Amino acid sequence: MRPGSVSDQTWEAIRTEFGLPALEQVRRRLSELVEDPEPVMRQLVRVFIDEGTYCPGFQFLAGGRLHPTVTALFQRAMELKIPHNYFTIWMITPSRELGGSRPVDVHKDRRAPLQRSLEALGRR
Repeated sequence: MRPGSVSDQTWEAIRTEFGLPALEQVRRRLSELVEDPEPVMRQLVRVFIDEGTYCPGFQFLAGGRLHPTVTALFQRAMELKIPHNYFTIWMITPSRELGGSRPVDVHKDRRAPLQRSLEALGRR
């Protein structure tokens, strides 16, 4: 995947399925939930589309907390130097390492295979 190669249709599909709120919307919501939102803000998966910064909704649990498995995977992606946008696309793309499932669909119960799949992405 080349920089800038993510289509508008892909971003719209993410917006439709999971939500894709602007970073400032997320900051405002977190400010309502916690006294200091900055530690949470530093853990967010962000995508950069044109001039905007957005946060894929798959990383949030009901109530606005971050999903711990997604957070752990994203932290590892950063260690592997996988850009935010590519991590997001990986989360919604069927994976051979996951038997054709998307990481976003199995992140609740298959952490070890997800780690292996992410490591494979980092080697590409």
